[in-house]
Amino acid sequence: MARSSTKTGLLMSGAAICAAFFALASSAHAQAVEDKYWLQVQAFWPTINTSVEVNSASGARGTKIDLESDLDLADRKSLPAIFGGARFGDRWTVVGEYYALNRHGSASANRDITFDDVTFPSGVTIDSEFKTDVYRVAVGYSFIKNDKADVGVVAGLHVTQFTVGLEGQGHVGSAAIQSETRKRDALAPLPTVGLYGVYQAAPKISLGGRVDYLSLKVSDYDGRLVNAQASVAYRAWKNVGVGVMYRYVDYKLGIEKDRWNGEVAYTFKGPALFLQAAF
Repeated sequence: MARSSTKTGLLMSGAAICAAFFALASSAHAQAVEDKYWLQVQAFWPTINTSVEVNSASGARGTKIDLESDLDLADRKSLPAIFGGARFGDRWTVVGEYYALNRHGSASANRDITFDDVTFPSGVTIDSEFKTDVYRVAVGYSFIKNDKADVGVVAGLHVTQFTVGLEGQGHVGSAAIQSETRKRDALAPLPTVGLYGVYQAAPKISLGGRVDYLSLKVSDYDGRLVNAQASVAYRAWKNVGVGVMYRYVDYKLGIEKDRWNGEVAYTFKGPALFLQAAF
């Protein structure tokens, strides 16, 4: 899949939708302090670092695989993101967000890799895939709200769907080498808390920021999440704006389930452009 065509497609989609990611900054507020409803579309170009570990059903430890170094998955990729929300009353907001990462790779292994119960020997070609869909819903309350600033706290649910798969010549235990395919998936719903803020620096310019955080064990998951971002938005027309932002996501999750026993971790960090519609 050509990276240039992906980037072009994202930009065209963003322009066509005429929606945006205002100060993606706030997970619980709009681009301008007075906005009641908003829809945002973002083209995000992060640097990506991902690792996975899948243990066997018997409990044998799998290899901690660096997907970019070991399996040659792209370490930079365009990600689309959609964010929207509404304000209720003067201080309460409800928001939702979605973004996805979908990569495929093919590489000659430079070491033995054990995934689930299969060992892929050094030198074999491994075809791999890694898919992530992230959904987030949150409710925010503004403890500072005036015509220049909107600052508050937010609580929400961060839901991630992971799918990882490997295919190549491998063996199970002492069995002969043959073509093997393994795929695992997991759905991880985890709560988050955070802070957000928007400052109306000028009639058409707003600054925004947000930090979401999680570090706890819930049922079969042991998770850590840091999601921080900052942005500058310009309201070019009455209801349409453009802007730039920087986003950092650090996510690590230990999983103890039948479908996936092990760990997944990723870091996204990089710039984004956004268009927005707000009312």
